[in-house]
Amino acid sequence: MSKLVSAARAASLIMDGMVVSVSSSSGLGCPDAVLAAIGERFDAEGHPKNITTLHPIAAGDMYGIRGIDHLAKPGLLKRTLCGSYPSGPSSSEPPQIWKMISDNSVAAYNVPSGILFDMHREAAAKRPGVLTKVGLDTFADPRHQGCAMNAAASEPIVSVQQFDGEEWLYFRSIVPDVSIIRATTADERGNLTYEHEGAYLGGLEQALAARNNGGIVIAQVKRVVENGTLKPHDVRVPGVLVDHIVVAPDQLQTTLTRYDPAISGEIFRPLSTFRNAEMSVQKVIARRVAMELADGMAVNIGFGISANVPRILIEEGQHGKVTWVIEQGAVGGVPLLDFKFGCSSNADAFMPSPHQFIYFQGGGFDASLLSFLQIDRHGSVNVSKLSARPHVTAGAGGFVDITARAKKIVFSGFFNAGARLSLADGGIRIDGEGKVKKVVGEVEHISFSGKRAVAQGQDITYITERCVMKLTPDGLMVTELAPGIDLERDVLAQAEIPLAVANDLKVTPDALYRDRPIGLSLNGGASLGGAHV
Repeated sequence: MSKLVSAARAASLIMDGMVVSVSSSSGLGCPDAVLAAIGERFDAEGHPKNITTLHPIAAGDMYGIRGIDHLAKPGLLKRTLCGSYPSGPSSSEPPQIWKMISDNSVAAYNVPSGILFDMHREAAAKRPGVLTKVGLDTFADPRHQGCAMNAAASEPIVSVQQFDGEEWLYFRSIVPDVSIIRATTADERGNLTYEHEGAYLGGLEQALAARNNGGIVIAQVKRVVENGTLKPHDVRVPGVLVDHIVVAPDQLQTTLTRYDPAISGEIFRPLSTFRNAEMSVQKVIARRVAMELADGMAVNIGFGISANVPRILIEEGQHGKVTWVIEQGAVGGVPLLDFKFGCSSNADAFMPSPHQFIYFQGGGFDASLLSFLQIDRHGSVNVSKLSARPHVTAGAGGFVDITARAKKIVFSGFFNAGARLSLADGGIRIDGEGKVKKVVGEVEHISFSGKRAVAQGQDITYITERCVMKLTPDGLMVTELAPGIDLERDVLAQAEIPLAVANDLKVTPDALYRDRPIGLSLNGGASLGGAHV
């Protein structure tokens, strides 16, 4: 019996009240044709009603791959648990899912991505749930928000438990009735290969969770081939786990990208084809972040200013000294920017995303370079929620998993929001002060707990255009000042909280502010022009 079905037929298999798991990371790997068909069926028939969806990383974007927005219809979507949500500029119309979250017409939860993958694994093995220290003293902790994004999310999904004399968070398994995954190629038996994909994501874990509990698995692919023509080592999801195949020949590789063979590892781009960042204040910050690295490190990288650090290393002739690891699964290569974020060119390997998160949760890597929206008196960071502009933030994604036990974390961002800044005379000039303070008494949402970081002895650095700060047991300490910045006027007076100042306050090297290579070397620790940093 053929497993090939139309998207409309696949949509008809979703019954009222079902739990549906969807594999995607924004536009990367999104089974958009099947999600669109589910939304179209609801418009025509009023079914399926009241479904719950699970999105371990995210589904869709604001730039053409609608993803979860196909399902964001009152009556269709009752509850959703997502690692992150579609996000974009505040000037754009918010996605429908954000409108539903804001008006409490869906129960919405933001669950750390690694934990959501863990929940699938435990459901597949028919174990009760996930016992983890990831998320303690963050928004995932029930003593804060317990992952709830709105008042409609009133049903607890996480509790605090004592086990073996220690405190843990317990997330009960949620069993999917249907898993919708995506690949490049299926054979007639449903064996799936991912040769045009930028990541494997977690399709196998999601398929196992549905199949082992009597559910169904729907795979969207670009093409179907004859049985026996796929090499077994290339098959990432075996056909015994796949019930139905939907062919969508025009599926995009990722956001606004039909197909880039360097993303999937078919070709390797020359380093000369990667554009260097133009000289700017953001580039200065990225250069200073790069100075925190050393030869041989395995380094996670997040969205924002720090995403430019790999280009800094290329420009400085240091590419290859650091191995980049990103949550979608790429290991090595050059992490990409903008609409291709989450993908890498020239990767050494693709790790399934759930396994990458095990690597992160256990702190096996050397450092993480991440962004911040707010920093508070405890050194805690908010990157996941701004109530005034909710769809500008995507949620936490893998941020909580990555930071839980990371040995070293470098957060980067602007000291204030909205300041007018320029580069002048080998330093920074503030042409107009920002109105929104980012160093505050208490962050709105705890994405990273400074208290736990101190207790665990993590090495935490915050790099801004004005100064560098370190987290100490007593709070934040300014350890380095940018040329052109007045400590009292531009830093201490612009924070809502008192900041300690190091006795040996350093000045950031002025080479970072000039439009030429800075002479960075990562051999034996970062140095500029032979001077150790």
